[in-house]
Order: sequence, then structure tokens, then C-alpha cells
Amino acid sequence: MTERSGTRIRGGKRRRTATTVVAWSAAALVAIGGSGIGFAYLKLDGDRPVNIDNGSQDILVLGSDSRSGANREYGRRISGARSDTAMIVHVYKGHKKASVVSIPRDTLVERPECTDSKGKAVPGAQLAMFNSAYELGGPACAVKTAEKMSGIRMDHFIEVDFTGFKKLIDELGGVKITTTRPINDAKSHLKLAPGTHTLDGEQALGLVRTRKSIGDGSDLGRIQLQQAFIKALINQVKDIGVFSSPKKLYDVADTATRAITPDSQLDTVNELIGFAGGLKDLGTGDVRTITLPVRYDPADPNRVLPLQKGSQQVWTALRHDKPIPASATKDSAGDKGDAQGVIKGG
Repeated sequence: MTERSGTRIRGGKRRRTATTVVAWSAAALVAIGGSGIGFAYLKLDGDRPVNIDNGSQDILVLGSDSRSGANREYGRRISGARSDTAMIVHVYKGHKKASVVSIPRDTLVERPECTDSKGKAVPGAQLAMFNSAYELGGPACAVKTAEKMSGIRMDHFIEVDFTGFKKLIDELGGVKITTTRPINDAKSHLKLAPGTHTLDGEQALGLVRTRKSIGDGSDLGRIQLQQAFIKALINQVKDIGVFSSPKKLYDVADTATRAITPDSQLDTVNELIGFAGGLKDLGTGDVRTITLPVRYDPADPNRVLPLQKGSQQVWTALRHDKPIPASATKDSAGDKGDAQGVIKGG
């Protein structure tokens, strides 16, 4: 079939994972429909990549364009929810470094057969948009699609909505950024002059949703902006001393756990604090952010196709817990824009 429209992860032993500043940052920058921040464990059936227990961790972070509940103020109510933003966070053995791979929502991939939350079968498809997996089959289908695409077994899945995003940013006291040019985006309702700003939750949400007014106006440009924001957010967590202040760490953890799903093994403040401490020394220089190597689809410029050679270099490196080689993104359309330069130091 060809398509061009847009409870628990199990396998081997269940492992506790550290929700780190990297995972929080990646989760916080995406606009996901649902209920706040969710660290969900999903029940997945069928063939999955081998669980390589080498000390590394892989977390799928999804964003959606849901407008249900408290999120309806951000636009008209749409049917269902799509994964508007997707990232795979790979934390290397030793928890001293991490890589974040952004997957453009319009990437055409093979979507495997899966089952939605109501037990209904979702047929597989060739050349399906990546974000259709979440729309049609929910988180479990999105995880299966990411695993099919990468050959990497996902340890966990994170979900955040607009409201959860804003609360986390506000709990951190905002995020300080320096813009190199004006931002005036009617759709994200963000207007910033060039210079240094401390963004509150509402403004930060507008920044990571900004698309039309930066770079070439594409989703690839928005991804570059989001990647720059990750680094600003990591700096903010370190600058305000979250890990050196027991009270601040407790308050941030409490903000997160109030929205964590019941199946999470990090559903208490003490668990979250204990695991978050595992990567407290990670800084922006220890985190590499890239966009999956892609090219524009000759049949439809609004879609992108993975570059086979570059993509395989990315997934092979992560499967073997190795750094992603610079050559992987050399010919990628995802690195051709200048949107990342909008935020100084991004």
C-alpha cells in the first residue's frame, strides 16, 4: 500500500531510566497533544529490533497538533492528533553525552502494520508520512514506525502538550535567548526584536512553533530553531542551579510528575529526582542535535525522503553507541537553511 498523506514498552527486562535534562529539554520543546508531560510505557507486539543492553538509552519524543482540552486556544479543533514533531534522543553509555535526531514530520517512510489504542488494526503503508503513524495508531504505532525506520529499539516514549510545556518553562523561570534578527510570526503569535530576551512559557511555546517567518519557512527551518532552543533550555537548567538546589529540583520534578502517566516508573517526585541526577553534568557541548538526512521529494516538494546513505550512517552509529559522523548530514536538505542562526549560539 502506498500513502502520501500526511500501558508499556516491554522486551527483555523492564529498565528504569533517567529522565535527564536532555530528555526534559527535548520533551519540553515539542507541542504534543494529550495530558501534560507523559513518560509512557507502551505494550508493543510483533517483531521489534533486538534489545541491545549496552548501557545506552533511546527515547522517542513526539509532538502533535492536537487542539483538544486546554490546547484548543491554539487553533481550531482537528480530528485526532498527529506527531507534528519527532525526535529520537540517544543517551550514550556512561550518560556523559547524547545525540538528538529530529525526524521531519513530512518524511515519507514505511509504516508497519500496527494496532491502535482501541485494538483496531492499522494497515501498513509505503511512502507514508511519518506523522501519520501517531494520527492513525497512536503512540504504539509511532514507536513501531520509528523502530522500523531506524532498526533501534526504543526504551521509552515521552509526550508533552502545550499546557505542560508552558508550566515547565515557567517553573524554570523562563528561558534566556538572544535573537540575531526580528521574529514576527502571525501563526505562533510571537513578536521579538533582535536582542536578549527571557521568554516565559507562552513566548517559548510561540518560539518553538514559529515557522513561516524564519529561514525558508519550511518545517526543516522550524526544526533548526527547535534544536537551538534545546541548547538554550539546557543552559537555563544549569544556570539556575536546578541540580544544586534541592528545593528547585523538587519543584521542577513536581511540575513534571503531576502530568506523568500512571504507568510510568517515574511517577513520583523522588524517583524522578533520583534518576535525573544521573546526567546532571551534561552540558550543551555534550549534546549533538541533527536533522535526519533527507532530500525533497521530486514528486512533491512538501514531502521529504530519507537519504539512504546518510540515514544509515546515523542509525548505524547510534546502534553501536558511536558518535554520528559529520559526513552523514553532508548532503542533507535539513542542514541547508539558516534558521538555526536566528538564536545566537544555537
